Parts: sequence; C-alpha cells; structure tokens
Amino acid sequence: MKAEQAPAAVLFDLDGTLIDTAPDFIRCLNLLRQQHGLPPLPPEQIRRSVSNGARAMIRVGFGLEPDHEDYAEKHAAFLDLYEAGVAVETTLFEGMDEVLLALEARGIPWGIVTNKPARFAEPLIVALGLAQRCSALVCPDHVTERKPHPESLHLACRQIRVEPIKSVYVGDHERDIEAGRNAGMRTIAVRYGYIEEPESIERWQADIIADTVNDLAKLLQ
Repeated sequence: MKAEQAPAAVLFDLDGTLIDTAPDFIRCLNLLRQQHGLPPLPPEQIRRSVSNGARAMIRVGFGLEPDHEDYAEKHAAFLDLYEAGVAVETTLFEGMDEVLLALEARGIPWGIVTNKPARFAEPLIVALGLAQRCSALVCPDHVTERKPHPESLHLACRQIRVEPIKSVYVGDHERDIEAGRNAGMRTIAVRYGYIEEPESIERWQADIIADTVNDLAKLLQ
C-alpha cells in the first residue's frame, strides 16, 4: 500500500493472524486426550484447524460432531482447560509487535475482530499486553451475527470512528475475507496462519495475500 493509500485503521482477526494461539490449543487438546487414555496427536495435525475453534478441536481430537452424545462433555472440558491457560504458550506471531508499533508510530489505530468469545479473548489480550494498545475488540458476544456477516467489522469501525471503506481487515480464514468484503473494506489474507488443507487461499478473493508477517509489514507501510 502506497503512502497515499494509508488505511484509516487496520483490523485483525485474532487466532492465526495477530497471535499464535496454536500451542495452547495443542496443549489443551492433547491433555484432554491423555485424560481419556489416548496418545497425543502431532502438533501440525491440530494446528491447521485452530482457526475453526473448539468445535474443530473436538472433531480432530475425538472424531466427534455436535450431534454425538459425547460431544457436549468433551467440548465443555476442552473449553475449561483452555480458559484456565489461555496464554501459557500463546504469543504474538514473530515480527507482529513491530507491525503494531509501526502502525502506532504513524497514528493509525488498530483493532481486533474475532469469532473467539470474550470469555477467552479479553483475558488473552490483557495477558499479552495488548489491551491498552488495541482501539477496538469485537467478539461474538458483542454482536448479533458472527463473521462472515459484516456486523462486527462495522461495529469496530464505529468504535474507532473510521469509515470501513478507508480501512483494512487482515485474516487467515475465508470467512475473514468474506466479512471484510461484505463490510466494504480492503482485505489482506495471510498465508502464515492456520490454513486447513487442501484450502486454496487464492480463491478467497482477498485484495492482497501476505505470505509472511514481514510481507504484511511491507504491505501496511
């Protein structure tokens, strides 16, 4: 993005875009499997499904869908384990703090729009020292419709007092890019996130694709 195209604000998806939550998802799912007498799964098998949340974790870890009689118990147990340690191993992606600092230095506000419930997202950004830096945090609890509906992105833009058409949304899932388009925002899809195979990021129709955090930094300059 050229200087004359500097965004009024940059909004980020959370898991797989701004922060690497996979280590704690992997830890909690394998701990739950251990409690049920099952061996740990390879980290990469779990990692690529993290952006799809707890439902995907129970599918990966136990092969269960929500209509199975054992699903609710395992889903609740996983969430309890995760809530007890949302930031044990979770960090900003390497280089992401520099991206945020560069935006802040230029006076460009940034925020988070996530499908992660506030129960987990709020203590997580506090633990990572992001709460005071973030100009907006919108979770499913704050809106009627989840992404890919644009409601959450529009709410974040109102909180920051910017126009969606002048702002950018960055995400690692097709629903992020669809939500950004629905909101009238420019979109950046990040390939370094939790992309499920055989997903093709090119078909998401993002305005730009960033392969790495360094690429994202350059695009936002």
